[in-house]
Amino acid sequence: MEFGEKLQELRKKKGLTQEELAEKLYVSRTAVSKWESGRGYPNIESLKAIAKFFLVTVDELLSCNEVLTIAEENCKQQENYFRSLVFGLLDISSIIFFFLPFFGQRVNGTIQEVSLLSLQGGAPYLKYIYCFIVMTLIGYGFLTLAFQNFRTLFWIKYKEKISLILSIVATLLFIVSSQPYAATFVFIFLVIKAFMLIKR
Repeated sequence: MEFGEKLQELRKKKGLTQEELAEKLYVSRTAVSKWESGRGYPNIESLKAIAKFFLVTVDELLSCNEVLTIAEENCKQQENYFRSLVFGLLDISSIIFFFLPFFGQRVNGTIQEVSLLSLQGGAPYLKYIYCFIVMTLIGYGFLTLAFQNFRTLFWIKYKEKISLILSIVATLLFIVSSQPYAATFVFIFLVIKAFMLIKR
């Protein structure tokens, strides 16, 4: 008997609906429905909660193949969590552009390194563009961290790609506008992100 069938049988023996079981386990009714229909497995914590609630062992709930499947899924979830954490923190790190001297500006014929907040002279629209791209990176970093466990298909599929695209745009912007230090900094983060995606 598969896990989904066992769970359904245990739930019915207790006289519970899927919604009632979901409330007891602190998960959504959709999650219980998915488990019972065999379209997915609970994570390790939910599995322990199920075993405890029905007074059975985890071994009684799962076959050997299901144990391997859950272990693989759990490993993937942890990798995704770690990658999201790194991507989010790298994007948020762009805040240092506002305070450290990554930008060059010409003063009396010499180039001085200044922070984004202190940048003056040259085309005024450039500072606004720099601020916009840096703020977008920071905002997206916070968004990535805040919605790490968000499970919609679009977010799962594109969250890292959007971060990568923002880094590419920032790198190209800084290269084209002759800001080598800023471009190098963002490029290093871009390489780290690309390496993590390739490694996946």
